[in-house]
Amino acid sequence: MSTGTATPFSDMHLLTVLAETQSFVQAAERLGISRSSASMRIAALEKTVGVPLVRRSTRRVSLTEAGQQLVDEVTPAFERITASYHAVHDLTGAPRGTLRVTAPVALGRQHITPSLGDFLLRYPEVRLELELTDRLVNLSHEGFDLAIRHARHIPDDYVVWELARSESVLVASDAYLQQRGRPLHPADLSAHDCVLYTGSPRSLAFQRVGYEGDPVYVDVLPRFTANNSEVLRDVVLAGAGLGLLPDFSLRGAAAGSLERVLPDWNVQGYFGTHIIAVRPFSPSVPLAVHCLVDHLRAVFSQAR
Repeated sequence: MSTGTATPFSDMHLLTVLAETQSFVQAAERLGISRSSASMRIAALEKTVGVPLVRRSTRRVSLTEAGQQLVDEVTPAFERITASYHAVHDLTGAPRGTLRVTAPVALGRQHITPSLGDFLLRYPEVRLELELTDRLVNLSHEGFDLAIRHARHIPDDYVVWELARSESVLVASDAYLQQRGRPLHPADLSAHDCVLYTGSPRSLAFQRVGYEGDPVYVDVLPRFTANNSEVLRDVVLAGAGLGLLPDFSLRGAAAGSLERVLPDWNVQGYFGTHIIAVRPFSPSVPLAVHCLVDHLRAVFSQAR
């Protein structure tokens, strides 16, 4: 029998988003409403259920025990609703909707953004929001549909598509090699200026191609470090040192200007071995996401 009071489904959905983001600002941005509206709707929901659902502080938002119980119970239902919506939405066969995508700065600038115009022209009903950042984004909390990542391992707690394989390569300019000499063994690197990504291990591991056994470890002292592979490449091109770079930064014009050093050795660098697209687990994946992944696979395939 109806009580005459409407169940605040949209406000409960807002609460689930707030639980993910732990921020009224981010939850409001995710849902396209103002922060004040989000706050008032949660307050109205608390009044309706008769208990506090949210703890508010200057830094973040957390749920009370009652709020967490409500979120745990309604989240599966909203996930099923979302999956059903996407299933019906994709029946027309035309991808549409807004995709929020994040990617590393150098990888995004060099290999992703140049092709996105073609993607948008091919799929006119898809809207893209791209954020280039080297920060490890929390996809669920920040509302991203897809992340492109340069990873050492394939994660098992996401939906994952492999776009390409990658390797770290030790390179130098001809000017540097003429001035400082060519290393013939990894141990020679201790006498050279090295250009490394910020956070790279100072002891590099080398494995001779085609041989098994323990790797050779060499301690190096970097002359220059940076958190962007394009910057590293520019310094190496200037002849200031030997650089350990991801192979995707060595394609195009730069590939002919730098020479691989110690080609008979594989180096285990800071950079990952897989370029992947990832998204949080969900009952279904929107057609627009599948189309973007297929597009990026083709882009990376052509770049090799």
